[in-house]
Amino acid sequence: MAIAKTTEISSSSTTSFEDAIKTGISRASRSIRGIKGFWVQDQKGVVDGGNVVEYRVTMKVTFVLED
Repeated sequence: MAIAKTTEISSSSTTSFEDAIKTGISRASRSIRGIKGFWVQDQKGVVDGGNVVEYRVTMKVTFVLED
């Protein structure tokens, strides 16, 4: 039987929420082995001069613990 753990990460992008998610998962996978899923807990943005300049996400990442 597998045992999983969940951790929270935050990521940002100047392109889109989707890019912020992909960037966060890609970076987390360099430190955390066995990532099996994620869910976006929160989305935020930064506006400057009437334009969106940054997209931010907070995610829960689930990974399987190794034996």
